[in-house]
Amino acid sequence: MKIEKLLIANRGEIAVRIIRSAQEMGIITVAVYSSADKKARHVLAADEAYWIGEAPSSESYLKGDLLIETAKKAGAQAIHPGYGFLSENAGFAKSVRDAGLIFVGPSPESILAMGDKLRSKETARKSNVPMVPGSDGAINTLEEALEVSKLTGFPLLIKASAGGGGKGMRVVTKAEELENEMQMAMREAQSAFGDATVFIERYVQNPKHIEIQVIGDQHGNIVHLFERDCSIQRRHQKVVEEAPSGILTPEVREAMGRDAVNLAKSCGYFSTGTVEFIMDQNLKYYFLEMNTRLQVEHPVTELITGLDLVKEQIRVAQGEVLSDHVLNAKMRGHAIEIRICAEDPSNQFLPDVGTLDHFEGPKGPGIRLDSGYETGDEIPIYYDPLMAKLIVYDIDRISAIKRMSQAIEKFDLRGVANTLGFCHWVMNHPDFQHGWFDTHFIAKKFDPSVLNPKLDDSEMEALAIAALILVDKNKNIPVESQEMQAQSKNNWRNRRHIV
Repeated sequence: MKIEKLLIANRGEIAVRIIRSAQEMGIITVAVYSSADKKARHVLAADEAYWIGEAPSSESYLKGDLLIETAKKAGAQAIHPGYGFLSENAGFAKSVRDAGLIFVGPSPESILAMGDKLRSKETARKSNVPMVPGSDGAINTLEEALEVSKLTGFPLLIKASAGGGGKGMRVVTKAEELENEMQMAMREAQSAFGDATVFIERYVQNPKHIEIQVIGDQHGNIVHLFERDCSIQRRHQKVVEEAPSGILTPEVREAMGRDAVNLAKSCGYFSTGTVEFIMDQNLKYYFLEMNTRLQVEHPVTELITGLDLVKEQIRVAQGEVLSDHVLNAKMRGHAIEIRICAEDPSNQFLPDVGTLDHFEGPKGPGIRLDSGYETGDEIPIYYDPLMAKLIVYDIDRISAIKRMSQAIEKFDLRGVANTLGFCHWVMNHPDFQHGWFDTHFIAKKFDPSVLNPKLDDSEMEALAIAALILVDKNKNIPVESQEMQAQSKNNWRNRRHIV
C-alpha cells in the first residue's frame, strides 16, 4: 500500500528528521503536538499539525488511542513512531494495524519477542548468538540468585527484564550484598516499568558497547549495515557514537553482523532494528538486547553507507523489496555523532531548562545537524533533554575527530547548560583518539573542572589589560557598535567554556 500521508507520533529532532525524508518522498506529513510544543520546529515543518493534549507525555504523546484517532481524522495511511514514547510498544503497534493503518516499524510480534530482555535472551540462545553466562530466566529468591552466582562468579549484574536506561540494574561484588541489591533492583524495576522481574548475568568489566544496524523487508530479505561504537555513556545513556568501530577486525565485524542477522530472522523481523552487544578487551562479544526501532544514532550509519534509513523504513512499510543499494551496501569513511543535550556536565549531567538565547550550528562539508530547536525556543521540563545531534563525516577516524572538534568550536549555543563542552573534551582526549575507552570512560576519566579551567596570573593580567583597553575604546564609539562588541565578547566566552 502506497503511503501518501504520514502521521509522526513524536516530537523534537526526530520528528523534524522524519518529516524531512517523508516530504522528499512526496508524502504529506502530519505533526502532533502538546501544549508545550505549540510553536515547536516539528509543528512548523509539517504540512499539517494537530494538538493532542497537555504538556506531560502521559497526556499527549503516550495517548495511543488519540494518536490513531488523529491519524484517521487527518486521512493518514500510516504512523511513524520515531524513537522513545510508543516506538517499542507492541500493543500500540497492534492497535495501529487493527485500525487499518500502517505502523512504520516491525510487526507487533517482533516487538513483543525482542522487547522483553528475558524473552530476547531466549531467542538469542536458540539462534546460537553468544550470551553472557547467567540465569536462564527470572530470579525470584535469594537461593536462586546464590545458585546462579556460582556460574557467573562475582562481580555479577542484576538487571530488570523490562525497560532499560540503567533502571533496575545493580552491580554486586560479593555474596553478602546480593540480597539487599536484589531487593533494591526489584523495587526500582517495579517503580519504573510496573514489572519487578529481574535476572542475573556475569558482569563484563571494562566493556565496549558495539551495536549492529539491521534492516529487513516483508519478503524475507534482511541484511546488516555494519556497526556503531556507542561506548561513551553516562548513566547507561549514550553521548557520543561513531561508525565504524575503531577496534573491530574484519573477522569480528563479519561474525557480529551474521549473528545479528540470524537473530532478526529468527523472529521474522522487518524494518530497521539494532542488535546490541557488549565486548570485552579480547574482542569477545555477548548479546545485550535488540532495539526494535530507529536508533538516535542512526545518522552515523547513514553517512558511511549513503542510505536514508527513514526512507528505507517507509519503503519497507509500503511492502517494497529492499533495493540493491541496501542489499549491497558498502562502508566508506568514518562518521561521529554527538548528542547535544540540555544538561550540565559540570553538575552530574543534570537536565537544564530555559530559553535558547542563541542557537547557531556550524556549516560546511562533512557537517550535518539534526535539530529540534532554534534561537528563541523554550526547553521544556517535560521531555528528554536532547536538543540536537551534530554529525560529521570524513575519510578516516582521525580526520573525523578533528572535524568534529572544529565543528563544536564553531557552534554558538547560549541560554541553557549543554553538553558541547564535554563532547569537545572527549574529542581531544588521548584515550578516545586512540580508541582506548569503554563504557566507564566518563566515570574514570572525566573531571568536571576541565570545563571551567582556572586562569593563571599571567592570563588574568592579560584579561585585565584587555578590559581596560576595551573600556577606553567604548568611550568613543556609538552605542550600536558597543552592543556588537558585547555580542563578540559573549561568543568568546562561550568558546572559552568549551575549550
